[in-house]
Amino acid sequence: MSRIIQLLCFLLLFQTAAFSKDYILSSPDKKITIHISVGKNISWSVAKDQELLLKPSAMSMVLKDGRNPGITPVVSKAVSKSVNQTIVSIIPVRNKLIPEVYNELKLQMKGNYAIEFRAYNDGVAYRFVTELGPQPIEVNYEEVAFNFQENCQIYLPKENNPELQSHYEGDFKPAKLQEVPAEQYGYLPLYVATPAGTKMVITEADLHDYPNLFLYGTGTQTLTGRFPKVILEATPKPNSDRAEIIVKKADYHAKTTGNRTFPWRTIIITSSDKELLENEMVFKLARPNVLAHTDWIKPGKVSWDWWNDNNIYGVNFKAGINTETYKYYVDFASAYGLEYIILDEGWSKATTDLLAPNPQLDIEGLVKYAAAKKVGVILWALWKPLDQQMETILDQYVKWGVKGVKVDFMARADQYMVNFYERAAQETAKRNLLLDLHGAYKPVGLNREYPNVINYEGVKGMENNKWEETITPVHNTTLPFTRMVAGPMDYTPGAMLNSNKDEFHVSMTSPMSRGTRAHQTSMYVLYDSPLQMLCDNPSNYLREPVYTHYIARFPTVWDKTIALKGKIAEYAVVARKNGNNWYIGGMTNWDARGFDIPLTFLDGKKYKIEILQDGINVGKHAADYQLISKEVTRGEILHIDMAAGGGYTAILTPIG
Repeated sequence: MSRIIQLLCFLLLFQTAAFSKDYILSSPDKKITIHISVGKNISWSVAKDQELLLKPSAMSMVLKDGRNPGITPVVSKAVSKSVNQTIVSIIPVRNKLIPEVYNELKLQMKGNYAIEFRAYNDGVAYRFVTELGPQPIEVNYEEVAFNFQENCQIYLPKENNPELQSHYEGDFKPAKLQEVPAEQYGYLPLYVATPAGTKMVITEADLHDYPNLFLYGTGTQTLTGRFPKVILEATPKPNSDRAEIIVKKADYHAKTTGNRTFPWRTIIITSSDKELLENEMVFKLARPNVLAHTDWIKPGKVSWDWWNDNNIYGVNFKAGINTETYKYYVDFASAYGLEYIILDEGWSKATTDLLAPNPQLDIEGLVKYAAAKKVGVILWALWKPLDQQMETILDQYVKWGVKGVKVDFMARADQYMVNFYERAAQETAKRNLLLDLHGAYKPVGLNREYPNVINYEGVKGMENNKWEETITPVHNTTLPFTRMVAGPMDYTPGAMLNSNKDEFHVSMTSPMSRGTRAHQTSMYVLYDSPLQMLCDNPSNYLREPVYTHYIARFPTVWDKTIALKGKIAEYAVVARKNGNNWYIGGMTNWDARGFDIPLTFLDGKKYKIEILQDGINVGKHAADYQLISKEVTRGEILHIDMAAGGGYTAILTPIG
């Protein structure tokens, strides 16, 4: 009865009145409906089946020259279209073939602007389009609001920086909409669950020459948007090579061309958490690939130095940032078929001088040594020096034979930083270099337009285990339904020192993880990451060759992803296909649990299944695991058991 009342209220809201004109746009499967009202302003409401999700929520812009798209709008033309096609992903994060099926309504307004609305079977989106001439316009304000029908549960990654500067490394903690006060804000993506069980994720896509959106609470069921202002003047913070003090800001948040499309504001909508594990809305809304040649873009796994503090042992040289140590990383990567090593902060003579290597490091000799062993080298770079000498620095890296750049510590989301990302993507692509963005805002689809943008951080990941206790199995089982919905994330898994709930301690030089070894292993299947780290000490991996050979076999891109089980902050289980092989990954929070998984996704062949699961003594020794090998066929029931803080993986290879 309550749903019927909701629906009646929804329809009453949009009865045609003398002062407004209403439009209805439905998803191809007719389950999601957008109601657009054009009166004194423009607003949209969204329903799924019989449930009203979003009450009328206005959208508008205020330009410095006095023009206000969305205010007192007059529709000159309404154009509808339907699209049913398939995107072929260059670097397939979840699926090689992505169905792109939607209905679109474009409302062309007097005043040379339009608003485009799209309804997909898994969500909705809108954006402004302006044809105001090539001259620059200044956007002083954009009205973005999400006026929810219910006091929904949300997972808002809270921030407190008054300048809206962020590493996007927050905690996703549950709260109710009405519990978020007026000055509390958070970044995107934002997970929302209605009392009836519908799941939503709010984010944005196709972000170009425009700042990131942040959402503020109001103490009600409405969230409102704000944007970081353009920085006109900043000075370096004393005794810091990366932090800045903002001296002067503009009164506008974007200065851009008058002829353009603006970012998509999107709400992903599903009936269950599980469906979020398959969603690719941000990728679908992004601009298509612009690179003519992409064969050189090679995803893969990386032996990484920073997390383990170069703390290798059992060698006859002094470990540290030197040629001998990195040759050791190369030898390890080569022995296990890893495609890359990363030289993180410290490889250069100074963090602000990216053209000169540390005197203890023969970078040219190391790159040649690695190339002979079919291992590529990726170099870390602080963003500001790269910004100031981008072409010179990247040209030098090409001369050295480097394969990619890990750019770090941006910690900003303003218009200039968005443009820096795109310029870095363009310039690295010109030189056949991969780009890994750290200290970064969430993915917004740049990795579709420039597939060499191979990964993003923008997540509170493994590195935090070095100094705090927040990276728990609860956190890890929250990320697939929140941050990861926006796109790939460089969480950097692979810890070899594992701990149960009350055994963890922080260490900068010999860090450990919370949860079991099998929990860590599951991340190689569950976490989207085309450039995937083996974060721990190569010496630790070399002591366990059976385990290391196992994790080295996981691919980092996928032809197909099937969500099997999922509940935010509790558990996630997926099956993925790469080539002829299938892979299964599952993780749980601090609760032990089991699932029966029908192997209906297999074809008619027999498969050898190699399972890595929590060992019988994992309650006392979190690194305990068991390897099981047997044969399975389509339709069999696979029982998955996971200990507290545990996990599960399986590699399925066709026989014959």
